[in-house]
Amino acid sequence: MSRITVILATVLSFMAFTPVAAQDFQKGSDAFDAGDFTTALQEWTPLAEAGDADAQYNLGQMYDTGQGVLQDYAEAVRWYRLAADQGYAKAQFKLGYMYAHGKGVLEDDAEAVRWYRLAADQGLVEAQFALGEIYHIGQGVPQDFAEGLKWYRLAADQGLVEAQFRLGQIYHIGQGVPQYFAEAVRWYRLAADQGFANAQHNLGVMYDNGQGVPQDYAKAVKWYRLAAEEGVANAQHNLGLIYQFGKGVLQDYAEAVRWYRLAADQGHASAQKHLGDMYHIGQGVLQDDAEAVNWYRLAAEQGYAPAQFNLGLQYYKSLGVPQDYAEAARWMLLAANQGGGDAQFVLGLMHELGHGVIQDKVMAHMWHNIAAANSYDLGGDQRDSIAEGMTQQAIEQAQAMARECLGSGYTKCGY
Repeated sequence: MSRITVILATVLSFMAFTPVAAQDFQKGSDAFDAGDFTTALQEWTPLAEAGDADAQYNLGQMYDTGQGVLQDYAEAVRWYRLAADQGYAKAQFKLGYMYAHGKGVLEDDAEAVRWYRLAADQGLVEAQFALGEIYHIGQGVPQDFAEGLKWYRLAADQGLVEAQFRLGQIYHIGQGVPQYFAEAVRWYRLAADQGFANAQHNLGVMYDNGQGVPQDYAKAVKWYRLAAEEGVANAQHNLGLIYQFGKGVLQDYAEAVRWYRLAADQGHASAQKHLGDMYHIGQGVLQDDAEAVNWYRLAAEQGYAPAQFNLGLQYYKSLGVPQDYAEAARWMLLAANQGGGDAQFVLGLMHELGHGVIQDKVMAHMWHNIAAANSYDLGGDQRDSIAEGMTQQAIEQAQAMARECLGSGYTKCGY
């Protein structure tokens, strides 16, 4: 048989096979879309074994997610690799993901980066975003904000909302770039206009604070509300603040409570603290210190210093709980060790009086001095007042203890 005859036979064979293969692939796709995974597997497997990259990728997806087959990450990796080796961008991205998370292969950040880059260089937006994240945090590569920014921008320019949002964050806080509020607003708006709730919240923050845009509480409310209705706890919390203080809306304590509660029920510590305040004061709800204590405690147990301070006060003053100076001192100390000047001042008073702690003017002077250093003015006044009844040696000891306390980051405060 002549060489020309062989070539012609091969071409004719391919031409005869291709429509059938395409029909089989489509039949598998139709079956998959209808939830008939068994038929999809039957149609795609022969094509995948014959080297069809689309079918190989689809089989990888089936084994990855366990649809129509037992979930098997190693088998998913095998099919992804066959497609990826043919330059199939989605398979390259998936293979990178498997390496990044150690699914079906040993975790290998460098290998993840290699596959992500191959896909990203073909313009696959998910891979571009993944590379942006990797360079931004320095996972498997040296941290490189400029390189991260490049990949984020490529993904954002394709309309990926997560990348647009991330660029907004980067310019908002000035991470690896000069802080640039107007540019942050631009990227937040692009993502917000696509309905990305976190971007809507952050755009509300920009209008609330007048950063990159003229301050406009009405627009802040608009964007907060869109995000809050999607369940973003920060937006719900901020709407609570808006209604509590009447910024851009009529003051409405009941509405403030409603939004605080939605955020608090998601575990938002500041919202829990503010909801506690509303019960303590009786704004928008019946005054109820026991309920205030419940919300303060939830926030305080998350380490939120303002709630720890308030919970300490409730125990100190016997509001909603039996009076317990020792418990008050415990919560005050937790807040004070986070730099809370108000808690430091109260701890100073408690040491003066011996309430829940040892009565000790040196300790009291130390805490009042620290409170004053943290801009709590009453601390300075009280420090100077008790110093009148102390020896110079005791004052110098208290001052040294205050320096050690601040210098140690509040790990060494006292004797």
